Amino acid sequence: VIGCITAFNFPNAVWGWNAMIAAICGNVTVWKPSLLAPLTAMATNAIADRVATEMGHPGVFRLVIGTDDEVGERMIADKRLPLISATGSCNMGRHVGQVVAGRLGRCLLELGGNNAVIVDKDADLDLAVKSTVFGSVGTAGQRCTTSRRLIAHQSIVDEMVGRMVKAYQTIKIGDPLAEGT
Repeated sequence: VIGCITAFNFPNAVWGWNAMIAAICGNVTVWKPSLLAPLTAMATNAIADRVATEMGHPGVFRLVIGTDDEVGERMIADKRLPLISATGSCNMGRHVGQVVAGRLGRCLLELGGNNAVIVDKDADLDLAVKSTVFGSVGTAGQRCTTSRRLIAHQSIVDEMVGRMVKAYQTIKIGDPLAEGT
């Protein structure tokens, strides 16, 4: 049995990577999603559970909804979950790592990133600008893999900066529920 604690901003992917590998290896996954994305988790888990049941493996995918204090803390301290996968901040990772290590368990931690885009002098600048903008704002900066830095070869810095400024001027910022933003 493995435990999987996921974040709001990428609610299904990390669970899917862990749960499917665990299932192939004959293990059950207990999933605690973020309270900011419970409906996504409930729908995904229902689909996976239905398929597993139809294939003769009922109960492989388990879902628990609750706060970090009520559910998360119990999961990371529970010796019946020898492996905990957790996604979140570096502070959360330090805490999970200490608790799991204290019971001699194992953990997989996916924590905050600090990704850079590196553009060489021979790069296709049109592609570099499009990729950099998407990597930076494509998911409103809410991904751990969001690009945070741009490193460009000295010979193309001015052109790259100019293109990036123009690209950013086309981005509509505002209420995501309001039309046109």
